[in-house]
Amino acid sequence: MASKPRGGLTKWFKEQWVDIGAPKKKGKYQPCGRKSAKGESKRKYPKCVPKAKAKSMTAAQKRSAVKRKRAAGNPGGKPTNVKTIVKKTARKKSTSKKRK
Repeated sequence: MASKPRGGLTKWFKEQWVDIGAPKKKGKYQPCGRKSAKGESKRKYPKCVPKAKAKSMTAAQKRSAVKRKRAAGNPGGKPTNVKTIVKKTARKKSTSKKRK
């Protein structure tokens, strides 16, 4: 009998997912998801990541991810995926010369 693969969906389902947009005290997080969007007015649109990923992110990265997720909204009733960590692109130096 062949053994199950260790990665992929099996790993994804076993991870503990948390909402980085709704932190608790002492660095803990609430579990991912909401019971209903209308009934639970104190929690906003969730940004869910695995617990291990949440612990490795800086506070600025968490704020940025939550901000982008909420800005993307929920068009058509389907959740919108946004990147958790955005890599900054290097700006190109201008090559224009000053006129005399």
